[in-house]
This record gives sequence, structure tokens and C-alpha cells, in this order.
Amino acid sequence: MLLSLSFWLTLIFFLFILGITFWGMKRTSDINDFFLGGKTLGPWILAISYGTAYFSAAAFIGFAGKLGWQYGLNVLWISLGNTVLGGCLAWLVLGKRTRSMSRNLNVMTMPEFFAERYDSQKMKAVSAVIIFVFMIPYSASVYQGLTYLFESTFRISFEAALLIIMVMTGIYIIAGGYQAVARIDFFLGIVMFTGAILMVFFLVSHFGGWTNVVEQVNNLHRERSALPAGEPLAIPKAPWFILPSLVFMTSFGVWGMPQMVHKYYAIKEERQIVRGAIVTTVFAAFVVGAAYFVGSMCQLTAPEFLPLDGNELVFDRLVPDFLSLYLPPVLMAVILLLVLSASMTTLASLVLVSASAVSIDLYKGYFNPKASSGQMLFLMRCLSGFFILASFVVAVGKISWIVTLMSVSWGAIAGSFMAPFLYGLFWKRAAKAGAYAGMFTGLILSNGLFFTWLAVYGKEAASALSPVFASAAMIVPFATLPIVSFFSKPPSAEIVNKAFRRRSEEEDV
Repeated sequence: MLLSLSFWLTLIFFLFILGITFWGMKRTSDINDFFLGGKTLGPWILAISYGTAYFSAAAFIGFAGKLGWQYGLNVLWISLGNTVLGGCLAWLVLGKRTRSMSRNLNVMTMPEFFAERYDSQKMKAVSAVIIFVFMIPYSASVYQGLTYLFESTFRISFEAALLIIMVMTGIYIIAGGYQAVARIDFFLGIVMFTGAILMVFFLVSHFGGWTNVVEQVNNLHRERSALPAGEPLAIPKAPWFILPSLVFMTSFGVWGMPQMVHKYYAIKEERQIVRGAIVTTVFAAFVVGAAYFVGSMCQLTAPEFLPLDGNELVFDRLVPDFLSLYLPPVLMAVILLLVLSASMTTLASLVLVSASAVSIDLYKGYFNPKASSGQMLFLMRCLSGFFILASFVVAVGKISWIVTLMSVSWGAIAGSFMAPFLYGLFWKRAAKAGAYAGMFTGLILSNGLFFTWLAVYGKEAASALSPVFASAAMIVPFATLPIVSFFSKPPSAEIVNKAFRRRSEEEDV
């Protein structure tokens, strides 16, 4: 029954998306329409698009399963950080200034922002390469997280599930652009929001109510934490600073992620920012809260049904197997759509930003400044397809450490961009040399720490500390950039005046 119901719901789901894709395709005539939706989108669409880009299947499957098992209900600190810091505060702090400065500098992407704010076309090229290289493993982790659930529901191979997702995502991105993506994100966001509430409500009811669930999860977590290392159900011991690092990495990391900042460029009116912050906060509170709460509830899985590979627990299968065991077929079909929605929306954001890094920032910005809008639109569509295919190839390798894969990617991108972006927005003295220093400090730290630890102590030790390495890569550039800026040539008055100019109401509209 589940297979039949899931198939028909998924088919209807895909047909609806194809309809929106066709609508968006007819309204996409140039690169501005394709990448920013013509800057005509309202706060509800943008806010939910932000939320759906934030939370992917990797959060529901990889992060929620492993971290819920390891930290029990303490994992909810991550959802609180994501909601308050990554959602509400990000909108309120970054939205207005990003929107205003992107219009003053006439930019559409983060690499373009760096080029104009710091007067360096080479910085545009460097940042574009960083985006394209490190977005591929991030995207692959999103694919992989979804296919575990897709595979267990439809009983089809990992590769077949991956191919279906890749083709469907590719169609609506390549054909419809952001005009279609943002509206599909809105629709899929409603599916995610509804599915998350239903999932938690049913599971809590099944296990005897909130009080009983909290008590059982805490008791089981305490018992398994006391088990000796080597026992299949033993909770892995972790230093106290890992959880705060996870909160910091996943909450503040989005402040420097191009696919998230992209949403602020597309804001139609400044007054929409507060409304966008409220919608994002409510959406995040329910969706990410549900994901991590269910991850902690995996402790309640009957021991004989826990996914073991020899003597090791398979963390990436905890959530899919738990849901398959305890949800009725109708709701399991809805949850499949929830996770499918989470993945497709995140993939869409990653693909658009990665394709723009090569087409807008490298090709037009560095090699062919006279490229026409039609040429750019064609190139964006081709590169979107290439990026999806490249992510598919990486995901087929079945890299088992989803959490680590995401941590390394987040650390490299957010570590490279967060300090140059935030200082560029708010500090007039931020200089080109300082921005370069901050960018390379973050990039070198994120990769250097991880791969050094990997070579010396092995995969398990490096994976355990990957959130710490990512957090360090985000923090250290905030000291590097101002120090180097103070001892280097300041930005020209012309650039500073242009970037920080207050816009009139007529211009703003």
C-alpha cells in the first residue's frame, strides 16, 4: 500500500512542479529573471525560499540521525540556534544592508559584490572557483541524504533514486530559473511545514505523549552513554565543545553562504525584511525543530530494528528506518514528499549559485564582459545541468559521512566569505588586502585542519572534529581581515561613497 500511495503522490507532486516550471519558463527572458526572479518577489515567497534552502535532506537524515543519537534532546540547541541566529537575526542584520549595497554596486552575486566593494576582479574569479568547487560535495550530500529514504520507500536502487531526483530537479531549474524555483520553493515549503507538524504529532502520540517521550529518550540516552566503547549501541563520547561548534557552524555559517545571501538581493521592498524575518523564524522553528526532535526520538527504535553494519550503527539510516517502522503508510508518503521537498529546494539554490559563479562571475565578469543577456541565460542553463551532473557523479560514490561532507563544505565556503562579506557591508575601512587575507585564512584553515587531522589521526577523528575546524575557519578571519586592513592601502573614497550611499525612496522602489 505504501509503495502505491507514495508513487501516486510523488507523481502528482512532480506534475504540479512541471506546471510551475512551464509558467516560470514563459516569464524568464533574461539573466535577471533567471537568477533573481526580476527582483519582484514578495516576503512570503522569499522567506520560505530561504528556509527551504537552509534545511535539506542532509539535515533530516544525516545530521538529525547522528546528532540526535549522540546528544539526545540536547540536539535541540542546534534547532534553537538555527531558528534565532540563522533565521531571524540573519534577516534583520543582513537583509537591509545587503539589499541596499547590492543595488548601489549593481551586483547580483557574492563574487560580484567582492569585486565591486574591494575593487578586485581577481577576487571575483577566486571566490567563484571556491563556490563551484565546494558546492559540489555539499550538493552531493543533499542527494545522498534523500536517496536513503527514497530507496527504502520505493524499493529501488540507490542509483535509480538518485537519477530520478537529478532529472526532476534539473528540469525545473534549467527551464524555469528562479521565477519557477522561488514559487516551487514556496509550495514545497508548505509541504515541509505541514509534514513536519504531522510527523511529530503522530510519533509523539504513538510513544505515549510528550512527557513519556522526553523521559524515555533521556533514560535511553543515559544508559547508552554508560556503555563501553565498542558496543554497537554505545553513544560515542564527544568533547563538550563539539555541540557549541555545531550550533555555531550551522547557525552563523549561513551568514556567509552565497545561496542564502542570494535571497536578500531579490527583496522587492525594504519593508518586507521584518515580515521575511518573522516568516523565516516560524518556518525554521517548526521544520528544523521537528527534524532534530525526531532525530533524538530514534533512541526509541526497538533494538532489533536498529540499522547495524557488523558491529557498527549506520547513523545515516537511523531516521529513514525509524520513520518506516512507526509511521502509517499515508503519513510516510507525506514525509517522503517532505524530505524530497527539502532536498530539491536546497539543490535548486546550490545549483543557481554555482552556475552563476561560472557564468556571471567568471565568464562575463572576467573573460567576456560584453556577453549578451541571451548568451548568459543559455550559459547559466548549461552550467546548471553540468553542476547537477557533477553532484550526481560524486553522490554515486556513496560517501557514508554526510555530516562530515557538509561540515567541510560549509567551513570552506563560509570561512572564506563571511568575514569579507560582513566587514564589506558594515566597515568602510575594510580593504582589498584585508579581504584577501580573510578569504585565504578561512579557506586554508578549513581544509588544512581537516586534512591534517585526517592524515595523522584518521577519518573518525577528523570527522568528529570537523564542526570545530569549520567554526575556526569562520572565526579567525574576523581577526585577520581588520589587522591586515589597518596596515594596507584603504579603499578609495569613490568606492566607499558609492557602496554606503543612502538610497532615496524613489531609487529604492
